[in-house]
Amino acid sequence: MSILSFRTLLAIVMIMLPRTGVQAQALREIGRTAARNPVLVEPRSVRREQSQVHATVRVRFAKAVRAPGGDWWSSRTRLTLDCTSRRVKVLENWYYGDTTWRRITSHHVSGLPAFGTVMGGSMTSVAYDALCPVSTSPTK
Repeated sequence: MSILSFRTLLAIVMIMLPRTGVQAQALREIGRTAARNPVLVEPRSVRREQSQVHATVRVRFAKAVRAPGGDWWSSRTRLTLDCTSRRVKVLENWYYGDTTWRRITSHHVSGLPAFGTVMGGSMTSVAYDALCPVSTSPTK
């Protein structure tokens, strides 16, 4: 087998191997914010626990958000939704300088996470509407 054939075979095998980590997860679009930014969920991150839903949600910004550490083009947020009271607790978030979630420009872990109100049109509102069952939503 020649060196070129071996390299070609090796390249094909590497492509065929299952990917690991974040890239292996197929993101699923669950809606759009009021600013028309697509909101996606990592399906394997979704866990239901009584009236709460734990998930990791991502957003691709249509326009860059200016920030001191560099422009933000996308975000990734770990959160907990309380489906009975329409409240959200943000546990951790990352902001990225690209739309592929590779170049982190900001990372924040909430010191004392607490539940807050889900704001209409926001990423948390889209996540709440998509992930919380209708039967546990509060009456309006």
